[in-house]
Amino acid sequence: MDIKLSIKNLDAYYGKNKVLNNISIDIPRNKVIAIIGPSGCGKSTFVRCLNRMHEVVGGTIKGSIELDGKEITNVDPVLIRKKMGMVFQKPNPFPSMSVFNNVASGLKLNGFGRKKDMAQVVEKCLKQAALWDEVKDHLNQGGMELSGGQQQRLCIARALAVNPEVLLMDEPASALDPISTTKIEDLIFDLKKNYTIIIVTHNMQQAARVSDYTAFFYVGDLIEYNETQKIFTIPDKKQTEDYVRGRFG
Repeated sequence: MDIKLSIKNLDAYYGKNKVLNNISIDIPRNKVIAIIGPSGCGKSTFVRCLNRMHEVVGGTIKGSIELDGKEITNVDPVLIRKKMGMVFQKPNPFPSMSVFNNVASGLKLNGFGRKKDMAQVVEKCLKQAALWDEVKDHLNQGGMELSGGQQQRLCIARALAVNPEVLLMDEPASALDPISTTKIEDLIFDLKKNYTIIIVTHNMQQAARVSDYTAFFYVGDLIEYNETQKIFTIPDKKQTEDYVRGRFG
């Protein structure tokens, strides 16, 4: 297995409150990994630890996180976030910016070159996010004027613009209608050709549809991690079976 991320003995804290317990998991390259479990079990905290956003809200971590075999817990978090883009549950386009400038914002912050080159990158990212055909004649329109599903794909395009290696998605479709959800799921399938994707989801059907591997978290513990088909058909743990069958959660 070609490993992109290797997490070993990861503990996470909010103050003195421990919210992740000794998590060890290997994330393969160019695969989709679904993180499932009830509310409050540490799913979102886990993905925020990976790109060091957990520290932004005053959290601390112990343990090891390796990206391509290199430890990242002692690296400048800004550099890590360039390599690991984040898409949140609620679409969050920058309200005062056009569609174009939303996607280009990260490029400008990183001192990207000529405007012509920037336009090419913006177009490429909007195409990758399956949004170009819908907005190509409205690039100067405000990002907040798009529909909810379009806004989320705009945020995905924005994340792609800085050329990340990993995409972290925290419930990216939970606030969207079924048609928009389908577009996001189709997009995830296409993007894994070029990116490693970790998606947090409460939706068991979504996890089964889009992911190659699934990790089941419960109260800060990693209960089981395996190929998605196995998790949803013949899991090793009774607790996993009870959760995916809807017996609790």
